[in-house]
Parts: sequence; structure tokens; C-alpha cells
Amino acid sequence: MVTIDLMTESADNKQSGAPAELETVRRFVNTYDAETGTEELSDPASLAAWLAGEGLSEEFEATPADVERATSAREALRALLFVNNGAGPDPEADVRLNRALAGSSLEVRFEDGRAVLEPAEAGLEGALARIAAIVREAMQSGTWTRLKACPAGDCQWAFYDRSRNHSRTWCQMGVCGNRSKVRAFRERRSA
Repeated sequence: MVTIDLMTESADNKQSGAPAELETVRRFVNTYDAETGTEELSDPASLAAWLAGEGLSEEFEATPADVERATSAREALRALLFVNNGAGPDPEADVRLNRALAGSSLEVRFEDGRAVLEPAEAGLEGALARIAAIVREAMQSGTWTRLKACPAGDCQWAFYDRSRNHSRTWCQMGVCGNRSKVRAFRERRSA
């Protein structure tokens, strides 16, 4: 049984990762690397293995439709992370996410006197329900707005903003931020 607890934080993800289970959502979004064009969820076997490796499901027989559904959910989540970083809302993100989550449900169960949310189904439905529950809990706890996507078109990496005033824009200022500043400088100079 898996409980949702976003208030604890491991030392391993203190600097780069998100707190507790929100880190799973960050890693899910980052299964596509825009800079290198690398797709971790490229086929049914890799999807099933990734979800099992993250503890989101047991090994299952995934299909090409499952891959499409999972990557659609991932990209809809990325669109929400751009909004967290100051971009305008993507009206299609909610539609895509709701479509991907259709058939996914959670059940409330009690364990050691605590109510926990657990996926009602196994496989992809359960994994997507789990991810949705983590996002919902992060929204309620206030940690969701700190999970952002880098605005650099060739990056789009999900990162957790640990700055005091929630003002971090780039996944890495030394890489994406510097490229943006150089680009802006050259545009100003040429004008």
C-alpha cells in the first residue's frame, strides 16, 4: 500500500528533486528529453518497465495505445508545469489529461488508522491514477506551483523551484538561462 505524504523530503532530492512523491511526477515528465530527443517511454515494454521501476504498477502487458495514453498525460502535465512557470494556460491540457485519466480511479482505504488513496485498478490505469493523486495532493499542500518546466524550447525539463520567493525560471541558470540571456543580448544588439 502506498500513502501520499508530500511533507517529507529525502536528503537525496534536497537540491535537484521535488519533495517526496512529487519527485515521481517530475521524473515522469522528464521521461522525454527535448534537448537530445530521447524518449524513455518509446514502446510498451519500456513503459511497463518504467512504471514498475517507479513503484507505480506491477509489471503488466502494455500496448502501443498505453504508450500513447501515457505520453499524452505526460505532455499535458508538462503544459501545466509551463503555467506554473508563468506561461499562459493551455486550454487543451486539461482535456488531454482528463482523456488520458479516463478509466483511472482511486479508492480510499484505511491502514494503521490513516486514510490512504490507492489505485482501484492495476497497470496503466492504476499508475495514472497514482500520478493524478500525487498532483492533487501537491496542489492541496501548495508544493505544486513550485514544480515548473524550463521555458527553453530545446530543454523543457521539469524542475522543482526551491527559491525563497518562488522566482526561479530556468532548470539551470548556467545553461538555459545563459543561452536565453545571450540570445536576448544579440537580438538587442542587432536591432
